[in-house]
Amino acid sequence: MRGHEVLALWWVVPAGLALLGYGLSLAGLTRAQRAVWVTARIVRVEQPAHGDSKRLGIPVTVAFQDPATGQEFTLPNAGKHGDAVREAWVGRELEVRYPPGQPHRFRIVMDTVGEKSGRSGPNCAVFLLLVGLVIHATVAWGYPWALLGFGSLLTAIAAISPDIRLARARDTLLASALAVPARVVAVTKDVYTDAEGDDMVSHAPVVAFTTHEGTHVTALCLDGIADPGLSLDRDLTIHYAPADPSVFTPDLAADHRSGKESIGFIIILLLTGIAAVVTGAAMLL
Repeated sequence: MRGHEVLALWWVVPAGLALLGYGLSLAGLTRAQRAVWVTARIVRVEQPAHGDSKRLGIPVTVAFQDPATGQEFTLPNAGKHGDAVREAWVGRELEVRYPPGQPHRFRIVMDTVGEKSGRSGPNCAVFLLLVGLVIHATVAWGYPWALLGFGSLLTAIAAISPDIRLARARDTLLASALAVPARVVAVTKDVYTDAEGDDMVSHAPVVAFTTHEGTHVTALCLDGIADPGLSLDRDLTIHYAPADPSVFTPDLAADHRSGKESIGFIIILLLTGIAAVVTGAAMLL
């Protein structure tokens, strides 16, 4: 088989991975499906060290019970077991999974959508397959098919995006926000290297505040604080949702604008996709 014939079979890999993933999911054999899922609660919250990476999140200790043995485990997370916890308070409940019989290998899962079904991996493989098919069609059949393909992808992405729903839900929660005093107790620091090889420094303040209900919250504040690298020990006001203290902001107006921008971006994406499909179809007529 010649080289170009081998390249023409590029689709075999993503299609095979998708089929394998969905097959394992239907059979209940993915790692997530075989894992033990329990609800853990935070029993201790520690303050991140000044200058630590925000990737570690807020160090917490969680407690959960193994349903197989009934034994209670109290284990530290420290950002090394699954997803980082960005907003923490004693008593907060989190989803945890671990291999059967190995609770010390627990992983915190902040977003369980698609995770429990084991379909996150095959869904990604399908997306890569679709992108590849669009590129293949563009090369093989020309510009109109590029508009049709990429337009269809943009339309699908915009249609299934949760951004509009999440932005509206956040606005609804913050509509009844309460204001409390807060303080920046640490500032995280991460260094990234851009495409040109230059180092870029990113800072994220860690704020501490107490809700009207007496819940002490320690959280990473990624937006809304000016000059974050110089914000250590700064006093500020935090607006939080009484129904969920993890939803908070130091600037209600800016947060509302950000939500509108997210909604606007998805609408533009949808309209662009539809326009590309219509244009591509017209060119083929």
